[in-house]
Amino acid sequence: MEWVGWVAATLTTVSFVPQAVKVIRTKDTASISLWMYILFTVGIACWLVYGLFLGDVPMTAANAVTLLLASIILITKVRNG
Repeated sequence: MEWVGWVAATLTTVSFVPQAVKVIRTKDTASISLWMYILFTVGIACWLVYGLFLGDVPMTAANAVTLLLASIILITKVRNG
């Protein structure tokens, strides 16, 4: 059943790519909720730690990439007010 984890990890991680690309290109974060991204980014960091603790490769890989993308968006949001 690990393949289900890889499918879920791929789909949820890839879903963040368009938003991250848009924010990187435009620097426009006006319509993004700061508190939502703070909570989301902290939540993803917790999932990453949990995945590491379990030794779950799909969970760890997906959350590492998603944490990077969410952090880019959050940092851009904070910098742009």
